[in-house]
Amino acid sequence: MRALHREHHLSGNISWLRASVLGANDGLLSTASLVLGVAAAHGTRSAILVAGVAGLVAGAMSMAAGEYVSVHSQADAEQASLAREREELSTNGKGEHAELAAIYVGRGLDPALAETVAAQLMAHDALGAHARDELGISETLMARPLQAAFASAAAFAAGAAIPLVVATLAPGDQMVAFVAGASLLSLVGMGALAARAGGANVLVGAARVTFWGALAMAMTAGIGAVVGTSV
Repeated sequence: MRALHREHHLSGNISWLRASVLGANDGLLSTASLVLGVAAAHGTRSAILVAGVAGLVAGAMSMAAGEYVSVHSQADAEQASLAREREELSTNGKGEHAELAAIYVGRGLDPALAETVAAQLMAHDALGAHARDELGISETLMARPLQAAFASAAAFAAGAAIPLVVATLAPGDQMVAFVAGASLLSLVGMGALAARAGGANVLVGAARVTFWGALAMAMTAGIGAVVGTSV
């Protein structure tokens, strides 16, 4: 018998890709904008780096806390749904079997075949079958709060490190140009990588991320320059 060929679909990348790209973009943009804003306000290199490091730490912790709370709420809802489903299976097994069979009929199976499939799946793993096909919960997609929190914080910190490293190494009189240039190039790369991994147009993805990033940095630098001359 020939081995089954398992296809790899790009849609499987969407969840981790979205979290990673959002986290890295947030870290890069917020920190680069902060560095540029303080630099435009004529801050010293020490003040710029202190502000950048503070932004990295605060942003990473904020991302982690927000992601943890959000995903934990999802996990609580999933566990409550599973507990309710477990109780219904123990008290109304026939009704749950009929409900599962109706789901398969709605997806196009013949009623007799749907009954058979529902019976076999429930005999193998009743709760798993209902969780997957009735509730839309699977082991692969189940919420993991700690994992999500650490991943978001790490992605944010990785993005934020780029403008900080450049600000540390760049010549003082060219820091703004170096930070802005490195940040824009990084945004181009991140946008292109995310688009490629998701199967989207690489040029469009890179242009979209770069445009909004450039706008955010320009506005922050402008506000910093105005505040720096008036305070």
